[in-house]
This record gives sequence, C-alpha cells and structure tokens, in this order.
Amino acid sequence: MDVFHVTDQQGKKITDSKIIDFIEKALGPKGRQSKEGMQSWEGKRVGVHSIGDHTAIELIGRDRPGLLSEISAVLASLQFNVIAAEVWTHNRRIACVLYVNDATNQAMDDDSKRLSIIEEQLNHILRGCEDDEKEKVARKTSFSMGFTHMDRRLHQMLFADRDYESAAGVTTTNVDCPSFRPNIKIERIEEKGYSVVSVRCKDRAKLMFDIVCTLTDMEYVVFHASISSEGPYASQEYFIRHVDGCTLDTEGEKERVIKCIEAAIQRRVSEGVSLELCAKDRVGLLSEVTRILRENGLTVCRAGVSTIGEKGLNVFYVRDAYGNPVDMKIIEALNKEIGQTVMVNVKKVPANTKAPEASRGWSRISFFFGNLLERFLT
Repeated sequence: MDVFHVTDQQGKKITDSKIIDFIEKALGPKGRQSKEGMQSWEGKRVGVHSIGDHTAIELIGRDRPGLLSEISAVLASLQFNVIAAEVWTHNRRIACVLYVNDATNQAMDDDSKRLSIIEEQLNHILRGCEDDEKEKVARKTSFSMGFTHMDRRLHQMLFADRDYESAAGVTTTNVDCPSFRPNIKIERIEEKGYSVVSVRCKDRAKLMFDIVCTLTDMEYVVFHASISSEGPYASQEYFIRHVDGCTLDTEGEKERVIKCIEAAIQRRVSEGVSLELCAKDRVGLLSEVTRILRENGLTVCRAGVSTIGEKGLNVFYVRDAYGNPVDMKIIEALNKEIGQTVMVNVKKVPANTKAPEASRGWSRISFFFGNLLERFLT
C-alpha cells in the first residue's frame, strides 16, 4: 500500500480531472511498461528505431560546447524534424532521446539505408570528442534497444555509462551553491534486515522519481519509504534490500550507492538562465536555434523540445562555454538576433527556491512527452 500526498508545482491541490485521470491510467495495469533496454544499452553510443510514424534516436557520449548544435544540424540536413526531445548533461557526459519524423515522407521502417546514414553520421560526431580506449571499444558494438519512459531512459543510459564516476578534474558539487551537494547516509537495521538510505537535499519536482529509478537500476527493492519536505528542503528515507535479499554490508557497496544517488539528483538540476523559445515548427528549427546559442558562446546544460500543433517549443538551460553563469548582456544580444522570428522568454532559475518559475514550463513539456509516448504505444 503506497499513499502519496501531492500538490501541483505551485503547492495547490490538484483539481483538474484530466490530470487525475491521466495519473490513474498511468499507475494502473495498462500503464505498466516492459523492463527492456537496460541490459542491451551498455556499450552503445547511438541507437535508432521506429515507433509508428516517428523514429526514436538515443545518443550518449562525452559532452562539449556545440555538440547539440552539430547533432541537430545532421538531422536537419537529412530532412528530419525533431518533434520531441530531452537532453541531460552530467560530469561531461551527454544523453539525448529524440523523436523525429521524416519530412520527405519516406517509409522509415523500410528504409534501412537512411537509418544507417543517421547512425553513421551521429557516431562520427560523437567520435570527434571521444578518444579514449573505452570509447573506441564501445563504438564497435551494435545496438538493440527497448522502449521506456523518456526520463527513465535517460537515467538508464547515464547509469550504464557510469556518469557517477567523476571525470578527471571535475567535481560533482555545484560551484554556485556550496550547500547543493545532497547529504546521503546509509545505515543498517539489524533486527529488520534492511539497509536505510537517508537523503536530505533541496526539494524539487521529480526528486523521488530520480532516486527510485537509480535504486531500481542498481537492483535494489524498496520495501518502505518515508518522504517529507520542509521549506526548500526534502527528507527521504528508503528501506531497501538487494534483489537477492542482501543488505549493503561493505563500505564499497555503500559508497557506490551514495555516488549513484547523488548523480541521479544532480542530472536534472539546472541553475542559472533558462530560455523558452517558441516559433512555427519546421525542419531545421532546432538546428537554427542551437547554432545561434553556440555562436553566442552559450552551452546547453539541459534541454527539452516539444511540438504542439504547428508550434515548436524549445526550453534550454544555458551557461557559458566554461560552465559559468551567463552574462545577461549576451542574452539581450541573442534576443535581438532571433526575436523577430522566435518568441523568447528568459527566466533566471534561482538556486534556493522549491519551485522556480522555470520549472512550471518544464512540467508542461514533461506532461506533453507522456501524452506523446502514450500515442506511440496505442
């Protein structure tokens, strides 16, 4: 028996019957999805497969400034329109899930040649920024992917990519917010046979989802949990055992779980400036926008793309090329450059609030993704 006391992002009671019906359907028997993908992803950089009239593309590799611009330029050159996407970066790694359709109206499931071209060109881009031996071996492996929720998939991809292992010279703490690093402790309750994972950090939307995804990927079962929030902070406790019934007995096991949970929390966090861009949807829109961001010295930390009717909505969390906060003069110049054809909404994402203004727009995008993927499955 799981009981959840929930509010919307503004802290108000949920009264929209459509949202309530959506939650009930998603949590019911028909909302369950197969556990595919985790075992088949490890070692793959690019994967392409078709879902209905759309093609799903998954990429993972080493991040660098301008990489998203190069990826979207390849898709535009091949006349593919990005209708939905989400991009996460963490510890110099990038994971993308994109859904595209073919503007030339060719049958994608019969056109293996075009699929091979996509894979080859995207692999070439990722190859350009990965030169260590691990990546050379990984590129030789063929891909075989399952289907799952978009955020769930990004967690699986980054966990399999071991993004929780800090890159050389990279720290997992946020330089702009010294108190950002989550406080995670693991204790063992001998009489009950559980390990208790205690997490205290800044509260935000989908925090519990991110932690539970990672515990599941690590093959731990949550038997009991206590979730609460007070002001801007959240306190969460998980009583867990491994699928084989064992608890976390060694310091090495505890340290790995702490690192993985910390990575799961930080993957979604973006502080600084968010740009919400709205324009008439067309092939090459994402390529054009990301090119302009790159030319203005901005790097994308996290991004979401959705298409509603004839409108394309892109949300970018940006920093400068060195990972520092963006000079607002650059944002003003960017607004003047693209403001004639693209509606731009600039928001500063605070570091110390529970539900920043930008997160409301982000929740709308995530809800759209759920509806979109639901259509693909029916």
